[in-house]
Amino acid sequence: MKNQSKQTMLNGAAILVASTVIVKLIGALYKIPMTDMLGTVGRGYFNSAYEVYTPIFSIAMSGVSVAVLRMVAEAVAKGNYREARLTYRVSKRVFFIIGIIGTLFMFIITYPYAKYIADLRNIPALLCIAPSIFFCYYMSSYRGYYEGLRNMMPTGISQVFEALGKLVFGLILVKVIQNMGLSQFASGMAASGNTTAVVFGTVVSNEVEANSAIVPWTAAGAVFGVTLGSVASYIFLVIYHKIKGDGFTKEQVASSPMPPQGNAIAKSMIMIAIPMIISALVLNITNLIDTATIQARLKVAISSDAGFDYVTNMFKNAFTLASQKGRLNLDDKAEVVKYLWGSYGMALDFKGLVPMITVQLGLSALPALTTAWTVKNRAEIKSTIETVLRIAMLIAFPAGIGMAVMATPILTIIYGRGASSDSISVVAPILATYGFATFIMGVSTPITNMLQAIGRTDIPAKTVCIGAVVKIICNFIFVGNYRFNIYGALIGTVLFYVVIVGINFFQLVRLTRVKIDWKSIFLKPFICASFCGLSAFAMNTVLTKIIPAGNVKSILNGTTISAIVAIGFAGIVYLVALLFLRSFNRDDLETLPKGTKIVKILDKYHLIEGKKGNADD
Repeated sequence: MKNQSKQTMLNGAAILVASTVIVKLIGALYKIPMTDMLGTVGRGYFNSAYEVYTPIFSIAMSGVSVAVLRMVAEAVAKGNYREARLTYRVSKRVFFIIGIIGTLFMFIITYPYAKYIADLRNIPALLCIAPSIFFCYYMSSYRGYYEGLRNMMPTGISQVFEALGKLVFGLILVKVIQNMGLSQFASGMAASGNTTAVVFGTVVSNEVEANSAIVPWTAAGAVFGVTLGSVASYIFLVIYHKIKGDGFTKEQVASSPMPPQGNAIAKSMIMIAIPMIISALVLNITNLIDTATIQARLKVAISSDAGFDYVTNMFKNAFTLASQKGRLNLDDKAEVVKYLWGSYGMALDFKGLVPMITVQLGLSALPALTTAWTVKNRAEIKSTIETVLRIAMLIAFPAGIGMAVMATPILTIIYGRGASSDSISVVAPILATYGFATFIMGVSTPITNMLQAIGRTDIPAKTVCIGAVVKIICNFIFVGNYRFNIYGALIGTVLFYVVIVGINFFQLVRLTRVKIDWKSIFLKPFICASFCGLSAFAMNTVLTKIIPAGNVKSILNGTTISAIVAIGFAGIVYLVALLFLRSFNRDDLETLPKGTKIVKILDKYHLIEGKKGNADD
């Protein structure tokens, strides 16, 4: 039974990881050209709107949706199929109301947020992203229901539809709006020898000013693509449910006991969701805290002549290139702030890559651990927790260390040929720092999910509040100091994750009384990942000296080839190191397709840990 349950969990995780990889690839196809079209300043407007939307969106994805998942999983574990169905129907009504409230709230805060925190030019983007909140909430009832049934396919496919909608509609809108603005500028300047033109209601006298007037609206087009993507995802889930249903047989439903009243289920759902909502909200509000405090403190950092001179000298090469391209007006301190904030946002695109994969482990484990906790299966509880942590570390350690040592080559491959190439030298140190911290960020949400699965939703809510306070204090101290400026934001973010992961992990181990195998879960992956990172750095360094850089405008230049070969070589080194240190777990491998054969081969050469014959323990 242990391996059957683990197989269900890992299969669900595999579906979600596969969909996440596809979504991230689509996201790259979206964000890379979008950033090139918007420029770093325009990307700053996009980030400002998106960071307000994310905390509200997160309540649906990590709060109320998880409450439905947990209630459905618990009901099914007890054989209460009628209660599971009623939970779904009640959740639709609850989420409809919450979705309306969330959208109205977004509209209400748009102007005060833009006026007092970000910039009034953020208003179009904020208004365009607000309607997506309703659709995200309403479709979370479908996602939560199927996830509670351990069917991760609807969630995975709907995420792909959401990403595709964002890609197609977002890029089209950015291009159309950009062309409209440039057309207004060109026609205005050409009319009767005018020295000024009106672009989207703003009087401009040169191309730099025209671009400043255009980018808030192109950023609005980009985020409206997010709204249309959420609509596409919602439509898919409605159709899927009408066709597939939930898979319960008539006999299962008929033999299950009568469920509680709908009001009682709604009350239970809300009571379970409230701590999750607080946790998810505060966790994602830290992004809003960044949006508010980082930009505000950056303004303070460069407000004095000494601070402005220090920052412009610190990023002299990047600022000079951006200014020459017409992408940055150095006479406008607000644009300098947006440039640094946009650069920070470029690094955030990579910061979330690994956690977006490992978070699927926690989501897939949630119904499995809920079931094990409900029926008091201690062996399954231990197995689930250790599997989640071990696989998360096997992914997060090599990916994070590799990202850190290869930060500049990675950014050069992606942005080196575009309009944002000037900011690579600013972004690289941020990306490297987040790379080294990836392992702790990668287990943050899975550990939170496992606490939620055992009914201790209050613990993440408390720890995330403590972490947020630490983050705010660090932002005020370090970002406002012109010697740290944008890099000061890294200190608060890393400490934030250290606090919440440290406390949550301690509480999870204490409550479940699981004895963690530190060597297998943490030490071995770290050692193997260190070899991986060192080999990537060494190979890339050697190859860049041997292979000419070539045409920087071509994607297949020497820099790209060197980096790809180095990453591939590092992957081989990592796999060899894992085998040499016997880092693979027998039970985990046996749940995979052809897993038994793989285990036999590794057993033959003594390359696997764990006892033989314990698959069914």
